Amino acid sequence: MDDTKSNQSMKGIFIGDFVHCRSLDELEFLLDTAVCVDEEGWVVMVEREISDQAKAKKILLPRLSWKEDEVIFKVACKGQFFFPGFIDTHIHAPQYPNVGLFGKTTLLSWLENYTFPSEASLKDLDAARRVYTRCIQRSLSNGTTTAAYFATIDVSATNLLADICFAHSQRAFIGRCCMDSAINPTTYRDASHETCLADTRATIDYIASIDPTNSLIMPIITPRFAPSCSTEVMNSLSSLQKATNLPIQTHISENRDEIALVKRLFPQHTTYAEIYDEHGLLCEKTILAHAIHLTEAEADLIKIRNCKISHCPISNTALCSGEARIRWLLNKGLEVGLGTDVSGGYSISILEAAKHALLVSRHVAMSGDEEAKLSVAEVLYLATRGGAKVVGLEKVGTFEIGMAWDSQLIGLATVGDDGAAPTLEDGKVDIFGWEGIEARVEKWLFNGDDRNTLAVWVQGRLVHSLEG
Repeated sequence: MDDTKSNQSMKGIFIGDFVHCRSLDELEFLLDTAVCVDEEGWVVMVEREISDQAKAKKILLPRLSWKEDEVIFKVACKGQFFFPGFIDTHIHAPQYPNVGLFGKTTLLSWLENYTFPSEASLKDLDAARRVYTRCIQRSLSNGTTTAAYFATIDVSATNLLADICFAHSQRAFIGRCCMDSAINPTTYRDASHETCLADTRATIDYIASIDPTNSLIMPIITPRFAPSCSTEVMNSLSSLQKATNLPIQTHISENRDEIALVKRLFPQHTTYAEIYDEHGLLCEKTILAHAIHLTEAEADLIKIRNCKISHCPISNTALCSGEARIRWLLNKGLEVGLGTDVSGGYSISILEAAKHALLVSRHVAMSGDEEAKLSVAEVLYLATRGGAKVVGLEKVGTFEIGMAWDSQLIGLATVGDDGAAPTLEDGKVDIFGWEGIEARVEKWLFNGDDRNTLAVWVQGRLVHSLEG
């Protein structure tokens, strides 16, 4: 994906405190800083010791040869900070109406009872428009500037998802689900492997027609998971990937019952990962969601193929799937990002996923692997720069020169001298005045929600605002 979109006519200078993760284990704090963004949405200058608009005008405009009337200034208020936009590396848009509905189910029964009926219903394009519009708006309002979406098997509904993402200026990878196996419901499956391939090509061609340079929208080849796909479909999709160089997304080793099913369906293969590899689906552009129960050999194979991992801690817990060993994967050199996995995951917030990633890592540590614990810096890296690497975007995720201005402005409630009750708009994070920037970020991670996301930009364009 070319990380550009020429839809921002005004340059921007953003002033305040900035927080980002340039590496896995380090949060960098840029206090009293100005980040200058050109009309194409690229960061062209980062200047320290700029705390107000007057100083920015005096010092920066001459250096940039910019005229004041062609620049939008945004000055963060005291207590606010800028943070990179979140990357959701695994989300099922058609499942959004089911968030919170997992009850007593585990993965396979949940698919049968909730997921497949919901997805099948969206062949009604009016219903699909309603669901997708709200899903994308909610995602943006929670600071997600890029999302890798699973759609449905329906071509028109999948194309509609691409249209709505493009209209709302959210970066998106759009995947039409491929699932022709007889194990799928008779009412919700591809008619044949030929139909599956043709429909996938149709979606790829449609996305090329609305966004020829993939400035925001990129097709992604999407075999749902091994049990849902015939050998012919997997081989065809592998050939398609080699011909187009498009990314791939699928699931792996999410649930022990799923793994047992895979062994029954593919007895000639030793492991789940081997099935994908033998069909040519493991490559440097492959995103594997969950990866909870990988064997040592599978993890090593995935590393050799340079595949990427989407960690979905909320879904993994909600469906009792298991606890992914993220430190183990990171130590092997695998790239890992975070996914909400709506609607197995009950929240569309990557901030919530980051919190759960940290907490799940502590549960793994309590089982005897003390090194497994992830830090605040590490989970926020997975939510931003780590996720960008997973989806193959090299120019999003930090505030460095040359990066895209994909950003969110975070505001936290300041407690007055009388300690009066908070308003609804204040959210759940209370700031008493003694907290430094690092403490404020930690409070936001554990207590924040969409009420703290005051504004969101994608490639320099404002796509969400609570500020009127």
